[in-house]
Amino acid sequence: MPRRIEVFADITCPFTHVGLKRVVALLDELGAEVELVVRAWPLEWVNGEMFTADAIAMKIGVLRDQLGVEDFVGFDPDRWPATSIPALNLCAAAYRQGQAEGLAVALAVRAALFDDGADVSDPGVLAEIADAHGLEAPRSEPDPDVSADYEEGQRRGVRGSPDFWIGENEFFCPALELTHDETGALVAHFDPEGLDAFVAAAVGQGAGGSSSAMS
Repeated sequence: MPRRIEVFADITCPFTHVGLKRVVALLDELGAEVELVVRAWPLEWVNGEMFTADAIAMKIGVLRDQLGVEDFVGFDPDRWPATSIPALNLCAAAYRQGQAEGLAVALAVRAALFDDGADVSDPGVLAEIADAHGLEAPRSEPDPDVSADYEEGQRRGVRGSPDFWIGENEFFCPALELTHDETGALVAHFDPEGLDAFVAAAVGQGAGGSSSAMS
């Protein structure tokens, strides 16, 4: 039976966009028999409001400058979404169709936002993604599965996005090390040791691991 990996994550989190793609690529490369389930962790609920486009642009700038990534080539702060809930609803609906479909849509909505510069709170944008995956366009009201994920994340003590879980073992953002310097500025590094520990647990060779949390 494939090992179940859960990741609580927000769609508007740039760390998730970078880290999730790398985790997926590495697990695919290794041929790991896993089921990766991306669960909703809406930071607008955690924080009581959406991050601003300027705040996200700053984080993206750090990731580009310090990691040399090209994951945000089409990012458009002028098309920043007003909410992530409809997109999370779409992801929840996709997972009800199957694990592979759910993961594909979870990656697609993040690519639309960060790589294509699309407003993923726009019903038309989400309708196109839904249609491409044989799904109905999502509603604006929170899907019960989105609410259930958020409640489960609160119960577990999820610390930020993305927060991976293999059973009871937590791995916060295993692909990246996120800290602040003495001035409070964000510092980002790739974390090969953290990623190796996570992958070892994912394929049944180890357990337990975490790094500094950041929402």
